[in-house]
Order: sequence, then structure tokens, then C-alpha cells
Amino acid sequence: MLNFMYHSLFLLFTIYVLIESISYGIFEIKKEENKFGGSCVIAFSIFCVVLGNFIVWKN
Repeated sequence: MLNFMYHSLFLLFTIYVLIESISYGIFEIKKEENKFGGSCVIAFSIFCVVLGNFIVWKN
């Protein structure tokens, strides 16, 4: 039961970080007109969140 709580907390934290990263990526695209940088931030953050959660939930 305790493992499930830790995994759920990790999932919530990574979703929060993902939302913050996506909002920064959108800021880069809209305000700074840096389409490549904004899309890289969004793609890398999605990759990290998916990979991190996969590794945590697999164990």
C-alpha cells in the first residue's frame, strides 16, 4: 500500500512539472518566437515524464 502511495505522489508531481514545462514551452513559442526551443522543451519534458513514470511503475 505504501508503494502505491509513493508512486501516486510521484505521478502527481511529474504531472505538475509537465504542466509547468508545457506552459514555459508555449511562452517560448508565443512571446519569444522561438519555435524550435519551445517545441524541444515540450517534447523533452513529455519524454522525461513518460520514461520516469514507466520506470517507477514498472518496479
